[in-house]
Amino acid sequence: MVHTARSARRHPGVASAPDPQQARVADLGLLTPNEHLVGSPADRAALTEILAARRASAGLDQAHPGVVFSLLPWVLADLGSDALEVFYTGAAILADRYETLGLHRLLPTDRVWVGVRSTRANVFGGFHYADQGYRHLQMGAVVTRYGRLDRTAEAPGLVALDLLRAYAHDCLHYGSYREYRVRDGEVYRVRYGLNIRSLDGCTYSAPDPAGTVSTRNLGVVMEGATDREASAIARQAAQRLGIAEPTGVDRFAFRDVTGRLAGDDLAHLPAQQAPAEQRTASRQDFLAALAAYGRGVNNPYRAFLADIGGSDADGLHDVIVSTMISGCLAPLSAWLDQRHGLGAFAALFRAASYCGPEPDTSM
Repeated sequence: MVHTARSARRHPGVASAPDPQQARVADLGLLTPNEHLVGSPADRAALTEILAARRASAGLDQAHPGVVFSLLPWVLADLGSDALEVFYTGAAILADRYETLGLHRLLPTDRVWVGVRSTRANVFGGFHYADQGYRHLQMGAVVTRYGRLDRTAEAPGLVALDLLRAYAHDCLHYGSYREYRVRDGEVYRVRYGLNIRSLDGCTYSAPDPAGTVSTRNLGVVMEGATDREASAIARQAAQRLGIAEPTGVDRFAFRDVTGRLAGDDLAHLPAQQAPAEQRTASRQDFLAALAAYGRGVNNPYRAFLADIGGSDADGLHDVIVSTMISGCLAPLSAWLDQRHGLGAFAALFRAASYCGPEPDTSM
């Protein structure tokens, strides 16, 4: 279910009749499928103007001055027919899966900038390259191809799988529910998927304490759910095409891309990342980031699903993703209430410090 406006009470989680002004803006392609501009007509007009300017001149490559970028369709064409088959096999799986979850429009591939070459030696790209991903204000994604960026791509199949995982991941970021308001003359996001933020900056859920095994942070839950979907799509594409697991260091990347990175793998990877000022975007930095993502996102999310979902962990995951897309918290709240008691959503996720409006989780 796609919501096109807010309820009259302005409570997050319930939508009302479509807003004609917003519908016109959406028809122009300025907004993603589930983005919503909230406030007075003047506020919505200001939001439209700011977002139009940001999205017309995204400039996503500017954060990476030593890297040459191209657009995803051109990169895939340059990689050759095998890479195209991998990506488009996965893209078909992706489209069917996301349709069932309620996402009916995907991130346009010409809004994906791919770093393909570096002017510096030994720079290693891929999903875990620093400071990349989906940029919601610019409505675009910046990624890098897997492998040494000072060389020609050496494993087109793995490069394509990595790009597929990144694209599937960013499609969910693109398609997740968002609400924007004006604050101090700027665009301010007050809703994103399951999460809520008040105008004074209070977020609904608190960061997990150090050493947390099973997350209760909504940001980690959403990122973990997003990557679970993306890696499952890459895994199905690899299985359908009979792509074998490579040897050497590429084995860790393949297992990570396909969602099969295990504890034994993490034990062979760096225990922690170097301080930011010491990183050089080397292969070692990439592997350290890969391991940190597994320990900090994927493992805590898996533990959360097992802890809260039990024998229906897959069902809980599906409800989480569909709720991220629709923005309607009622189905997830009902699922949790049925298994963990009335008010389970707040009991699980609400930070003691949260000072904003409570979400409406009623049906």
